[in-house]
Amino acid sequence: MDLKDIYLLATLVACFWLDPAIAQELVYSIKEELPENALIGNIPKDLNISHINAATGTSANLVYKLVAKAGDNTLVRVSSSTGELFTTANRIDRERLCAGPSYEENECSFEIEVVILPNDFFRLIKIKILVKDTNDNAPMFPYPVINISIPENTVIDSRFSIPSATDPDVGVNGVQHYELVNGQSAFGLDIVETPEGEKWPQLIVQKELDREQKDTYVMKIKVEDGGSPKKSSTAILQVTVSDVNDNRPQFKDNQIEVIIPENAPVGTSVVQLQATDADIGTNAEIRYIYSTQVSPATKRLFALDGNTGLITVQRPLDREETAIHKVTVLASDGMPSPARATVTINVTDVNDNPPNIDLRYIISPINGTVFLSEKDPINTKIALITVSDKDIDVNGKVICFIEKDVPFHLKAVYDNQYLLETSSLLDYEGTKEYSFKIVASDSGKPSLNQTALVRVKLEDENDNPPIFSQPVIELSVLENNVRGLYLTTISATDEDSGKNAEIVYQLGPNASFFDLDRKTGVLTASRVFDREEQERFLFTVTARDNGTPPLQSQAAVIVTVQDENDNSPKFTHNHFQFFVSENLPKYSTVGVITVTDSDAGENAAVTLSILNDNDNFILDPYTGVIKSNVSFDREQQSSYTFDVKAMDGGRPPRSSAAKVTINVIDVNDNSPVVIYPPSNTSFKLVPLSAIPGSVVAEVFAVDVDTGMNAELKYTIVSGNNKGLFRIDPVTGNITLEEKPTSVDVGLHRLVVNISDLGYPKSLHTLVLVFLYVNDTVGNGTYIYDLIRRTMETPLDKTIGDNSETYQNGDYLTIMIAILAGAMVVIVVIFVTVLVRCRHASRFKAAQRNKQGAEWMSPNQENKQNKKKKRKKRKSPKNSLLNFVTIEESKPDDPVHEPINGTISLPAELEEQGIGRFDWSTAPTTTFKPNSPDLARHYKSASPQSAFHLKADTPVSVKKHHVIQELPLDNTFVGGCDTLSKRSSTSSDHFSASECSSQGGFKTKGPLHTRQGTLTRARTELNPEYLDLRSRAELNSEYWTPCTPLVSTDGQVF
Repeated sequence: MDLKDIYLLATLVACFWLDPAIAQELVYSIKEELPENALIGNIPKDLNISHINAATGTSANLVYKLVAKAGDNTLVRVSSSTGELFTTANRIDRERLCAGPSYEENECSFEIEVVILPNDFFRLIKIKILVKDTNDNAPMFPYPVINISIPENTVIDSRFSIPSATDPDVGVNGVQHYELVNGQSAFGLDIVETPEGEKWPQLIVQKELDREQKDTYVMKIKVEDGGSPKKSSTAILQVTVSDVNDNRPQFKDNQIEVIIPENAPVGTSVVQLQATDADIGTNAEIRYIYSTQVSPATKRLFALDGNTGLITVQRPLDREETAIHKVTVLASDGMPSPARATVTINVTDVNDNPPNIDLRYIISPINGTVFLSEKDPINTKIALITVSDKDIDVNGKVICFIEKDVPFHLKAVYDNQYLLETSSLLDYEGTKEYSFKIVASDSGKPSLNQTALVRVKLEDENDNPPIFSQPVIELSVLENNVRGLYLTTISATDEDSGKNAEIVYQLGPNASFFDLDRKTGVLTASRVFDREEQERFLFTVTARDNGTPPLQSQAAVIVTVQDENDNSPKFTHNHFQFFVSENLPKYSTVGVITVTDSDAGENAAVTLSILNDNDNFILDPYTGVIKSNVSFDREQQSSYTFDVKAMDGGRPPRSSAAKVTINVIDVNDNSPVVIYPPSNTSFKLVPLSAIPGSVVAEVFAVDVDTGMNAELKYTIVSGNNKGLFRIDPVTGNITLEEKPTSVDVGLHRLVVNISDLGYPKSLHTLVLVFLYVNDTVGNGTYIYDLIRRTMETPLDKTIGDNSETYQNGDYLTIMIAILAGAMVVIVVIFVTVLVRCRHASRFKAAQRNKQGAEWMSPNQENKQNKKKKRKKRKSPKNSLLNFVTIEESKPDDPVHEPINGTISLPAELEEQGIGRFDWSTAPTTTFKPNSPDLARHYKSASPQSAFHLKADTPVSVKKHHVIQELPLDNTFVGGCDTLSKRSSTSSDHFSASECSSQGGFKTKGPLHTRQGTLTRARTELNPEYLDLRSRAELNSEYWTPCTPLVSTDGQVF
């Protein structure tokens, strides 16, 4: 491998990178005259181009394409799939390809461009192919017969030039050797190599010549190249021996270089050659001629005056064809050895050539028009543009640009090559076709330019979905319509064309009540609308084009069904039942009528009215609120019934009716009424022979209320300190606990509390039961007198032990002792009151309807006497009585449960009542749970208890408790202070109601028995007073005025 081969190999491997991502360069070297389909090179292998997609790891289908001008006979071809470069049927002839003189072997070459597609892998490969010479031409002499004249006086070893042979091949394939054939020993041949590498043959005179002996020598000269195999040719060399002329011409300058512009007109002098000859006469006459080495083209361009040596322009010059002309001029005086001078003519550039635009399409045009899809991405390659200018320097500097604003641009790849690309996304709907010029302009003065027309048409893609004229379509239609009713026409437009703009319509879900024509978009009703079932329909309509793939869009359709008066008002219940408490104030709300109308607007505007009521109730025609126009009293009327009419505002109006019942709920507004004993002065004989457990007396009362308000409970609250008697809380039967002894003989006064289990406040009544323990009654008048005298004793005092003092007035000593003991007791009570806290006791009683016939009533005469005595003593109407709270020990016995509360409401009765009745089941409002309207709660207006029911809590201290003066034969009725407010502070059934006055007895612990250990009695003075009101409702024959109560110290209350 010689140095030239190493150079070519290095050139092949080297690449010049202008843009590594786009442009690369390869150089291949081939021999001329290669056969068809000879492999030149492998582009991907030589550039190390991978066919594997680095991102996905899959094989990329690269396409290699030769960029050639239409109509060109390409010398090479490229395989589109492998990228291999091959020769074609067009023969590569170096001498034809590179016509003209060549002095270096690598001067002949041609260039091609290859692009790699698709666009994502785009590369532009510029390939330079060097054509190496092959020995396909034999060297030739310019003439078949060469005539040389040699003077006869030529000295030996003189040299005479022989016209050189020429060979289109270069290098070793060019002229390498000359050989003289049949030199006849008079002549020899020598080869002189010029600095330019030319080999000039010279004929050497080897012996003296004598024209007279021989004036002509005929020989052959052979020329041979260095190729393999070698090629040669011959010419006849004829030497004529002439007369002697021993001085040859001499040029003043052997090397002359001149500059002439290429636009020099014909006849312009180029250079004046001048040679001189020392001879005279005809031997001094010099003739200027071109050397045989001067090409015919140069001879045509420049004229040489043979006499003067003036070289002139005889034809227009073109620097672009030949920039340098080398001319060899011979000056001969007739001698065979002329003088030589070399003239180098440099033709300077003039801006006489416009730029050339070479437009080679990457996307093959159809009839000169490139078709692009509007979905092609930005930087889609359209064509490779090569601009050139035959001029040089400034005149050959070309700029390239697009004439107007289009979505295309030129991207420079090399200095003179550009890629025509898309610069933005294309839109068929905006512009369907582009026609623009590419301008190439040089920098000469004046500037010359060239244009190339490019036509681009866009192909429509389905890139626009159908667009509705309204994104939300709102319609209204009356209910009860006919089927197939026209509603509206839905329309959409598509900016695409052809099938891409053909639209079909389709209903979305929830549109079963509608039909839609797929082509026209006409929307109709497929069913009959009922606004009451569905007032609004919301569905979608889809518009889809016929593109590939199809595009679609949606619009929302809202259909509102308008109301017709086709529904009558409807009550929530056919029969409304409301429950209200009696004593509810007039104009109170008792209930709400609820009515609905499925229609809307005026058709649903309902007005209510009462049909058949005697103005007992007031009905709001719009809200349905029922208010009372009467005061309720359950004992007078327990329910009210009437009809209600509802009428809407439609045209014509519709109406309906419902029944309403108002049920009056009982309120605990009646205290128990005592039936037995018939009066407070009645007594019952208890013989000493009575056995324990026997019934010795009965207490019976009734309550005109109902339910729990009428259930009674009986309790002994005073007068049974010895525990001799026991009362049944339910039946009211008083029985003996122990057999009476002589100690028990005398009059016993029992204070019995009768309380109901009413809500929200229990009411009670007190009754006095007198039991006379003795074998016989004896003097009845005396007993009645004792009873009247005991009425003056406070109710918290036990009169059983001192009854004998009333029987015998002679027992003064006993009396004094009793008085002294009473004083001691009073002192003890006073001290105890200061220490102990004050509590109120409350009682409840159970109801029992029972008759008793064993009570003894005083005669009318005694009653009249009582009234007279009472008048004489002028007792106040409201007697004041001090009550004390008593705590005693009782046996652990259910009958003797501890009581806690006021005298008007014993606590143990309330507890027993709660044990038998669950207040949690009681309604929290005046309505039953099944009432049709539970939204409203009404407070009961029934009288509220004035006694506080808080157990074991000290009561607030008040200075007085009012007690109404009652007749002896009347019962005691406990309640709140008449001056207190009768209002409930809470609707909770389990909350206590505050009372304006409190007081009474309070008993804690078991009562003592005669056999058991007596606990220390604790008394507490209660400064409040008990309001004992008479019951006017009871039969007046049972009740007579009562003697005022008198304390032990004789004070009248």
